[in-house]
Amino acid sequence: MASIISSFIILFLILQDSCYCFRSPLSVFKRHQESPSTLANGCSGPTRPVTSPDSSDFTLDIRMPGVTPTESDTYLCKSYRLPLEKDAYVVDFKPHANMDTTHHMLLFGCSSPASTEEYWDCGAGPCNDKSSIMYAWARNAPPTKLPKGVGFKVGGNSGTKYFVLQVHYGDVKVFQDKHKDCTGVTVQITPERQPLIAGIYLLMSMDTVIPPGQKAVYSDIACVYDKPTMHPFAYRVHTHQLGQVVSGYRIRNDKWSLIGRQSPQLPQAFYPVEDQLEVRPGDILAARCLFTGQGRTTNTLIGGTANDEMCNLYIMYYMDAAHASSYMTCVRTGDPELFMNIPEIANIPVPVSPDMVMMGHGHHHDMKEPEARNIQEQPKREEEEVLDQGYHLEEDVDWPGINLKIGQVSGIALDPNNNLVIFHRGDHVWDSNSFDRKFVYQQRGIGPIEESTILVVHPNSSAILRSTGRNLFYLPHGLTVDRDGNFWVTDVALHQIFKLGPHGAPILTLGEAFQPGSDRRHFCQPTDVAVDPITGNFFVSDGYCNSRIVQYSPHGMFIMEWGKEPTLRIAKPGEFRIPHSLAMIPDEGQLCVADRENGRIQCFQAETGHFIKEIKHREFGSEVFAISYISGGILLAVNGKSYWDSVPVQGFVMNFTTGEILSTFVPARKSFDMPHDIAASEDVTVFVGDVHADTVWKFSLSETEEHRSVKKGGIEVEEITETEIFETRVRNRPKPNTTTVEQHQGQVEQHQGQAKQTVVEQGRVGVPFVLIITLLIIPVVVLVSIAIFIRWRKGRIYGGEGEHKSEPSSGGILGKLRGKGTGGLNLGTFFASHKGYSRKGFDRLSTEGSDQEKDDDDGSDSEEEYSAPTIPPVPVSSS
Repeated sequence: MASIISSFIILFLILQDSCYCFRSPLSVFKRHQESPSTLANGCSGPTRPVTSPDSSDFTLDIRMPGVTPTESDTYLCKSYRLPLEKDAYVVDFKPHANMDTTHHMLLFGCSSPASTEEYWDCGAGPCNDKSSIMYAWARNAPPTKLPKGVGFKVGGNSGTKYFVLQVHYGDVKVFQDKHKDCTGVTVQITPERQPLIAGIYLLMSMDTVIPPGQKAVYSDIACVYDKPTMHPFAYRVHTHQLGQVVSGYRIRNDKWSLIGRQSPQLPQAFYPVEDQLEVRPGDILAARCLFTGQGRTTNTLIGGTANDEMCNLYIMYYMDAAHASSYMTCVRTGDPELFMNIPEIANIPVPVSPDMVMMGHGHHHDMKEPEARNIQEQPKREEEEVLDQGYHLEEDVDWPGINLKIGQVSGIALDPNNNLVIFHRGDHVWDSNSFDRKFVYQQRGIGPIEESTILVVHPNSSAILRSTGRNLFYLPHGLTVDRDGNFWVTDVALHQIFKLGPHGAPILTLGEAFQPGSDRRHFCQPTDVAVDPITGNFFVSDGYCNSRIVQYSPHGMFIMEWGKEPTLRIAKPGEFRIPHSLAMIPDEGQLCVADRENGRIQCFQAETGHFIKEIKHREFGSEVFAISYISGGILLAVNGKSYWDSVPVQGFVMNFTTGEILSTFVPARKSFDMPHDIAASEDVTVFVGDVHADTVWKFSLSETEEHRSVKKGGIEVEEITETEIFETRVRNRPKPNTTTVEQHQGQVEQHQGQAKQTVVEQGRVGVPFVLIITLLIIPVVVLVSIAIFIRWRKGRIYGGEGEHKSEPSSGGILGKLRGKGTGGLNLGTFFASHKGYSRKGFDRLSTEGSDQEKDDDDGSDSEEEYSAPTIPPVPVSSS
C-alpha cells in the first residue's frame, strides 16, 4: 500500500511540473519572478518564454546548458528555436556572463543552425546559411537596450528562425573544479511592429600583422557604403590584449565625422554614438585599430586564439523598415593615402588605469576584480614624497568675496578661465516643510527663484562677471563646469539634471520635473554631476533618496548604474548613504564619491563602476560633504558637524594615492558652519562654499608652500619654514609625540638663523605684547593711586584749603576705567550693541541631520536638505 501511495505522489509531482506549460503567461511570469527554476544542469533561469503581465512582450533566456570546456580557446554554440512564426522584434538584451570565465559572447540569427545537437564546437561557424550578428559582449560589458521604436526583426520573412549563442571560453584552467557554465543572454521580444529596424555593420581586419617590439601599429579598414540610408546609434570595439584604441568614422566630402572611439581594454559594451549622424550611399565607413607590439617576440596575426589579435568595430544602426538590412560587413584594408587624413586623436591611446588593463586574451583567471587595498601600504613615488611635505592653506583675508550678498551656497566650481562659479538658492531654503514623505516638493506655489542663481565671479576681485539661471530652479544643489564652460547642475526639488551653455542656454535636461523616481528617466533629489574630460561621459550622484551613481553618454543616453543602500550599520564597498559629491580623477580614470553619511570617500573605475579603494579617517567624523581633485595627486575634502564624536569642521588636503592627510585648514574670518562644496585650481587656490553661512571662502598656499611649489616645478630655491602666526588658520594633522609649540618655535628659530629672526619674533609677538603692556600699566596705576592717596590725606589734614576743590568724580581716572556713569563693563551690553551681533547664535539649538540653515532676515531657523524628522534627543543629519 505504501508503495502505491508513493507512486501516486511521484506521478502527481511529475504531472504538476509538466502542467506549467499550460498555465497562463501571467502565472509563468510570476513564477519566474518569485523563484527562478533550477535546471538539471545546474543553471538557474526559466526554460521557456516568460510573458510580461502587462504587455504582449516576452523574454527568452538563451544560455549554455551547463557546459565544462576541456580545452582552451574553445568556441561552443547552442541553438534556440524562435517560439513563434510571425514577425517579431528583439528590443532588449541582458547578458549573464563573467569575464573570468567567458572571453566573449555573440548572438547570431539564422535560418538553419550548423548542428542539431544540444550544443557543439562551432569553431567553423554557427549557421549552415547566412548568419547575422545581433549582439556581442565581452569584458563585463553592461546590458544594451535599444532606443524606443527600434528592434531587430526576427521570425516571419526575416530569415531568422533560430538564435544561435556562441561563447568563446579562454583559459580552461578556470574549469579545474569541473563546474558547469551557463553563460548566456536574455532577449526581450515584442510582436508589436517597430517602425525602425536595427542591424549590425561590422568592420573587421583580416590581414593585420603586428611586428614584435613595435610601439605603434595601425590596422585600417574602409568601405564605400552603398545601401539605403542608415543611422548609427551605438558602437562596440573589440581587440585582444595588444589593442590600445579603436576609432570609427564616416567620411563625406573628405570630412571625417567620428562615430565612436574607445579603448578595447575597457568593458566591450555597445556605447552610444557621440554625435548623431546618418550614413548615405556614397559615404565611406572607416576604422582604425591602434596596436602595440611591445612585449612580443614574434609577429602577431589576426586569429581567434590567445596568441592572436582581432580588429573589429561593430556599428549598431537603424533604418526604415521598408529598406532594412540586418547585417553588413566590411573587410577591405584601407587605402594608406585615404588614412593620411585621419584625425590625430585616432592615434592616441585612451588612458586606462593599470587596474583595468586586461593581461591576456583567454587568460582572465589571472585578472580579478580590483579589490579594496590598504592605501597606506603602497610604495611612495618621488612626487608623492614631495606631496608628503605638506600643503598648508590659509584664508585669503583680503578677498572681498566673503561679503557677497547671496543665498544658501549649494555648489561652487571653477570655469576654464579659473573664474569662480557660484550656485545659490536666492530667497529659497530647504526646510522640514519642503518635501512630503514621498519626496515630492511641497512649495511649488512660491514659484522658481527669480534672481540669478548662477554667478560667475572674478577669483581675485570677486566682481560678478556674468550671471544666469533666473526663473529656472527651485532648490539648487550640485554644480560642475566642464572643459567647454558648460554648467551642469542639479535641482533637488525638480529631481532633475541640467546642462546649460556658458551663457545659460539649456542644452540637456534629464529627469521629470517634480517627479521623484529611481529608473533611467527619474531621479530622487540628485546631488552632483561629474564630467569625464576625455570621453565626455558624465556621472550623476543620485542622491538623497536613491543610493546610486548613474553613467550617461555625452548626449544623455543611459550607459550603466551602480550602488545601493547599506543593509547593515557598517556599509560595504559600493554602498552609499547619500552620495553627495563627485570628483573625476582623470590621471587614474577613476571617479570618487563623497559617501556623506558613511563619513568616507569611495573611488571607482569610472567606465565600469568597479570599486577601487576607500579613504576614511577618524578626523572626518561621521560626515564627508564634498571633495575636489587637483592634477598631480592632491585630493581635497570638507567634512560636516558630527554628533557622534567631537571632531572639528574643517578642510582636508590629502595625498590621493596614499590617502594620507597632509594638512587641514579652517577660516580666519567667521568659521565653517556647514561647508557644502569645495573647488580648487591647479595652483592650489581653494574655494569653500558654506550652505549655512551663505558664504564662500578663498584659501591659498602659505608663503612657505608657494616656495615649495616652485621647487617642485624644477627651480632650486631655498625652502623656508615659516612660523604659523594664526594657529586657527592651518593645523597640521596631529601625529604621535608631537613637539609643543614652544619646542617647534625653537626648532624654527635654530633652522632659520639670524636671517629669519624677524619672522620668528613676529610669530611670538602675541605673548610679549601682552606682558609689556601689563608691565607698563601696573606702575602707572600704582603711581596714580599713590598720588590720589597723598592728595586725599593732604585734604584731610588741611581741611580748609581743600574745601573748594571738587571731589573725584566718575569723570576722573577711576571713572574712566569703570566706563561712563557707574556699573563697570557690561559684556552682554557690549556684544549686543556690536554690529552684526544676534542672540540667535546663543538661542539656536542645532539639529544637524537636516542641514539647518539660518535666515538672518526673518530671524527664523530653517532646515536645509531635510529628509527625515529629527528624533530627539539625538539629531540625525540628512543632507
